[in-house]
Amino acid sequence: MSATRVALITGAASGLGLELARALRGEFELVLVDVNAEGLRACAAEFPDAARYLCDLADSEALQSLIEQLHMQLPRLDLLVNNAGITHRSLSRVTADEVLQRVMAVDYFAPVQLTQGLLPLLEANGGGAIVTIGSMAGWMPVIERAGYCAAKSALHQYFEVLRAELACAASPVRILQVYPSFLDTPIENHALDGSGGIANHPRSMVGKMRSSSWMAQRIVNALEQSKERLFPDRFTYFASVLYRLAPRLYQRLMQRRFGVSQS
Repeated sequence: MSATRVALITGAASGLGLELARALRGEFELVLVDVNAEGLRACAAEFPDAARYLCDLADSEALQSLIEQLHMQLPRLDLLVNNAGITHRSLSRVTADEVLQRVMAVDYFAPVQLTQGLLPLLEANGGGAIVTIGSMAGWMPVIERAGYCAAKSALHQYFEVLRAELACAASPVRILQVYPSFLDTPIENHALDGSGGIANHPRSMVGKMRSSSWMAQRIVNALEQSKERLFPDRFTYFASVLYRLAPRLYQRLMQRRFGVSQS
């Protein structure tokens, strides 16, 4: 790799991660990380100059090994995009501990471990940026998503605290937290059920379904404007405000819209 800027994207083989790779490749050399070996092979044709790493982010030991490899192999790091994630559609009382643990491992512990491990690289060249893909589900409860909501809520709090600590330390690294609502991405096609299989009932949603390319462009624009938070969907943002101001009303509306299955 040359001395040009370097961007690392997790969950890069499909969905939002792939669209972000497409949006960033003119400005950055790419490092693509995914658990999907077939998807990474497809990326080799589209991004022949990109470095590609196969890693299951739920495996903390494998992730630590990846971090050590990156320190040895990357000349620099200017942008870290914590995009990879999984979800579930299942009632809390019938969701196995293993499902909750995997969702938390991928959606919370992995971004934190990767960020802490790569922060020295981000600070080394005068300051890079971290993009973390959260969710409005981290701001308000959603039926059948207890584990996902918990993980995204933890993610939000960790990076808000990290932002404040970096500012206190005069660190040049900046953080953009992104809060999408309903995106057309493979994460929903692979949503887990309560036992760890693939959920076979359709997702419920409110507002408009957005494309990954639509979301990726807004993230790039927010980075260019040095924004700290991105709320791309006004309808869902106002729903989160409603939850804070009138939680009982929000709960009634959520129950009416999302319903309750027995999955």
